[in-house]
Amino acid sequence: MKIRIAKFIADSGITSRRGAEQMIADGRVMVNGETIKTPVHFVDDSDEIVLDGKKIEKRNDTKVYAFHKPIDTVTTTRDPRGRNTIYDILPREYRNLKYIGRLDYKTTGLLLMTNDGILARKLTLPNSNIPRVYLADVAGNNMSKLDRARNGVTIDGITYRPMKIEIMPDKRLRVTVTEGKKNEIRIVLRHCGLPVRKLHRIMYGPVSIKNIPSGKIIELDEKTIDALVKTSL
Repeated sequence: MKIRIAKFIADSGITSRRGAEQMIADGRVMVNGETIKTPVHFVDDSDEIVLDGKKIEKRNDTKVYAFHKPIDTVTTTRDPRGRNTIYDILPREYRNLKYIGRLDYKTTGLLLMTNDGILARKLTLPNSNIPRVYLADVAGNNMSKLDRARNGVTIDGITYRPMKIEIMPDKRLRVTVTEGKKNEIRIVLRHCGLPVRKLHRIMYGPVSIKNIPSGKIIELDEKTIDALVKTSL
């Protein structure tokens, strides 16, 4: 299957797709001996793609990492508002990784990252049904409306799937979702009269944050990666 040249370069782990587009615009990329000037060019594994005179090999050695995202960081490569991004926190050798899903600016906890762009998209799609588990500190003690979230709810025209919600002994909520819509836990719990004060992701599929310190990243072993991929089948 043919894919855009910029995506091929990004999937190799050399740079982001935006970075690849800039390399192409600068005339640094050749396909089958011809300099390419537009990212709207499609290639597959039979093509020879060369960057600055060096052949690019599509990466087959998939790696997945668990990163403990700190508070007040944006899950993006750069932020137009000048806020810190996860790539400002990550050590330099990990800055070409793709994130799997997002955590918002104030949400902390487990963020998976990989060198495999195709896997990143697969594990993020709503139909993957991968459970994501969060701990939520909420304002208020009236839990009577939580069944709205447990049964699924439509808010402002957007339908949110049923959430599994457990009330912990310390009054925090353990919330499991499978869809990953933007800010869904904050939106739904606010709708239930329990606005979120703190939100922390502790699991993504079979991967747990365990004792990873804030701001640190660790590589997952093959067994864990296999278990993660199987959750999306």
